[in-house]
Amino acid sequence: MFRAAATARLRRAASLLRFQSTLVIAEHANDTLAPITLNTITAAKHLGGEVSCLVAGTKCDKVAQDLCKVAGVAKVLVAQHDTYKGLLPEELTPLILATQKQFSYTHICAGASAFGKNLLPRIAAKLDVAPISDIIAIKSPDTFVRTIYAGNAICTVKCDETVKVFSVRGTSFEAAATSGGSASSEKASSTSSVGIAEWLDQKLTKSDRPELTGAKVVVSGVGASRAAVDAGFVPNDMQVGQTGKIVAPELYIAVGISGAIQHLAGMKDSKTIVAINKDPEAPIFQVADYGIVADLFKESIKKEKEGSLGGAAVWRLPLAQGAILETRDRIPRRAPGAWSLLLPLPVSLPLSLSLCDYHK
Repeated sequence: MFRAAATARLRRAASLLRFQSTLVIAEHANDTLAPITLNTITAAKHLGGEVSCLVAGTKCDKVAQDLCKVAGVAKVLVAQHDTYKGLLPEELTPLILATQKQFSYTHICAGASAFGKNLLPRIAAKLDVAPISDIIAIKSPDTFVRTIYAGNAICTVKCDETVKVFSVRGTSFEAAATSGGSASSEKASSTSSVGIAEWLDQKLTKSDRPELTGAKVVVSGVGASRAAVDAGFVPNDMQVGQTGKIVAPELYIAVGISGAIQHLAGMKDSKTIVAINKDPEAPIFQVADYGIVADLFKESIKKEKEGSLGGAAVWRLPLAQGAILETRDRIPRRAPGAWSLLLPLPVSLPLSLSLCDYHK
């Protein structure tokens, strides 16, 4: 009996794989592809079957060409029109529905970013299916794994919908190779404008640093906590946590962060975690690979020298385990200063990192 049941499951899985086809909605800025799209393509390849990518926007030829080179992509559908300027979900939804109807895709997915979280629920509602958000693994074409309760529990979801709509947590899947592919490119079916929303303008924060979710090193002080964002110390795009960015860098340094459940949900997949906190019972130490119990702002910080770097003072605070905290400015009180952490780690990364900053 058990053998017959197992055989039936294998036949059902083989049947599903034979007819699988996945549409990945590409997130981009016209000339550059969002890194999370590459992670989403990797997730789509786990489903088996053909993987197609839909690129919508204006002047996005370069993105389409780059996607054609991505390993595992069979087809790139391109829709260029002023209607899709700004990738408004109100305008993209009819396009995606028409594309799904034309090619009968069994799965539709995008990255679990602000873009994907805004778009996919609309598509699912129009298709009258239940979307699956923020998946971290794929067991079969109809079975997905996602986190619940701010990452404290893992839920396995089986979806019997005709079309599966889901978003992908980028940190849970490796990025697809950007070379080795030879996908074909063709125009997507055009749709008329809905006319209920209009793209006006977008103002992006300019920075020499990498985008937070793509950084190899992330250092979080109060500048990356929810309270500091609400207080106006740092912009929203620097927030790490359940309601902020989900990151999984090679090195994550938490300075003065207690480790609330919402913050841990956004960073506990990091490869190496270093925590500095004066409270030895802080929850952050439960997930940290290296923990230092120290008061960052205590009065015993000594001024080492003056006159360097245009007259700025240099302050140093020796910590346990041979670590040193250094700042070339005033001693911070209520807001973070320009601190640096010097700490030997078993990773090939710079040993000098700025507090509330992140670098490649």
